[in-house]
Amino acid sequence: MLQQKIKDFAAQHQHEWVAVRRHLHKHPELSFQEFNTAQYIQNYLQKIGVAFSTVTETGVVALIEGGKKSDRCIALRADMDALPITEENDHDFVSQTPGIMHACGHDVHTTCLLAAAKILKHFSHEIDGTVKLIFQPGEEKHPGGASLFIRDGVLQNPQPQGILALHVNPLLPVGKISFREGVVMASADEIYITVRAAGGHAAAPHLTADPVLTASQIVVALQQVISRNKNPFSPSVLSVCAINGGTATNIIPSEVKMMGTFRAMDEAWRFKAHTLIRKIVAEIAEGCGATAETEILVGYPAVENNAALTQSAKELAQQYLGNEWVEETELRMGAEDFGYYAREIPGCFFRLGTRNEKKNIVHNVHTSRFDIDEDALALGAGMMAWLGASINVNQQ
Repeated sequence: MLQQKIKDFAAQHQHEWVAVRRHLHKHPELSFQEFNTAQYIQNYLQKIGVAFSTVTETGVVALIEGGKKSDRCIALRADMDALPITEENDHDFVSQTPGIMHACGHDVHTTCLLAAAKILKHFSHEIDGTVKLIFQPGEEKHPGGASLFIRDGVLQNPQPQGILALHVNPLLPVGKISFREGVVMASADEIYITVRAAGGHAAAPHLTADPVLTASQIVVALQQVISRNKNPFSPSVLSVCAINGGTATNIIPSEVKMMGTFRAMDEAWRFKAHTLIRKIVAEIAEGCGATAETEILVGYPAVENNAALTQSAKELAQQYLGNEWVEETELRMGAEDFGYYAREIPGCFFRLGTRNEKKNIVHNVHTSRFDIDEDALALGAGMMAWLGASINVNQQ
């Protein structure tokens, strides 16, 4: 059976997947600067005989043609950028680039997709149709590499009938994977607010408006957007994360800047909230004798997994692993630009367990000590290959 062949091949080449992951981990690059990573991917694909093309400056797209010709096309996607974090692990493959680290597991995602490419190429004579491999830059930075890839036609020629991607989960034990139908991650918008007033002497506040006091009232009032306007059964978060203004103890400044994030899982509520935020900011500023400008940078949409595609993927995973190793993904208010793909074609974004408490591999993503149990690599590679080769997208 192809399933067992893939599983055995993935396990037999575990040492290779580890070497690939460690190379990528040692040489992280920030969003849209993944030039060496892209070259490494191209070299690897060329070595295993997989045709590829480039998209944007640092993206790579490859095609594997199956031996059984049909119009079936499934896309598999991995992101490849790192984060501006200084690594504090002590293993021998820590980041060699100061201040940059693969703290979100994109080195793992890229490794799994490269490994899947090798597996799929090896068994291509048994595969139906085409598998499109998408190595995408810039997931961590607005506007998101996915949006640029879609703009540049990555979902065309050929057009996939579905797209799948995995993401590490440091809360899920190694050996397990998880799926969830419907909305699984939130949208993410950036909020920038500037409050202005004349400013003046702190001993004479009656002669000016106070942007510090105004900003403080805005922060408190904005919580009403969530507590008194949102449906309590619809997850949403509004956080003001920075306030900057002032230079001395005796000067009322003329300007205070704030920034934060707004997250939602319902598109109608998302944009209604934007209107409420702008209204609250403007009216409080006016009431305080100040002025305020609000800029909302519309970011990634919520990630919504196609029900039929996700159910099919889950059933195939259960065949591959056994039911006890497949769980349901928890809802998260984090965001992912995979949401752009899932708005265009059926998508399935699933989680790969990487936690091992016995090895003290317990730290969360976006932290300086994040790491994975590398036993997850063979599972991630095999699962991506198995889904790419076997999921019947024509029935979605």
